[in-house]
Amino acid sequence: MLHIRHEGEDLLAYAQLAGRAPGCALHVAQMLEQHRQVGQRLERIEPVRRHWMETADAAAGEELAERYEDLSTLLKVNLLREVTEVMPVVDRVLSEKEMVAVGQHGIEQFDKKFLMGYLGMMMATNPLEDRKAFFKEIPAPVRLAYRLVGRRMFGDNIRRSFPGAKSRRRFSRFVSTPGSHAAVSLMTV
Repeated sequence: MLHIRHEGEDLLAYAQLAGRAPGCALHVAQMLEQHRQVGQRLERIEPVRRHWMETADAAAGEELAERYEDLSTLLKVNLLREVTEVMPVVDRVLSEKEMVAVGQHGIEQFDKKFLMGYLGMMMATNPLEDRKAFFKEIPAPVRLAYRLVGRRMFGDNIRRSFPGAKSRRRFSRFVSTPGSHAAVSLMTV
């Protein structure tokens, strides 16, 4: 999922940004390089993640945690630079229609059932005030679908994936625990 988000930014935002704000060319090049590095790390994680999921092997779990930690380090740098150096220019240079196209790129890549579960994860891992504000911005049909089926789908997924997290509330505490790789793991599958 992360790779698809980066793909949308690379194709639909950064290409235009480089042409319209030449002073940002260095930042765009850095974002593109960091996205390439993220893709490489995700490729390195995948076989270890699959092995660990099939065997629950402790050594594979340790290796997986190390690889996620490496990915997390890169993502922290990428996100900080993106938010502080690139997004302010994107907000001035790209139209609302172009930004919607970036988001739509990701939506079109996924099964709607998956997106309902992902919405649940976003809701469960953010503070209540942020969840309320975010939920108000979601189109009414999506809010209704989430209330009718998405919340249950997310809960079922959490119970299957994390047997110790019997509820969304416990899951929220679990993923906010220092050292937990649960949210990153779910985002990369």
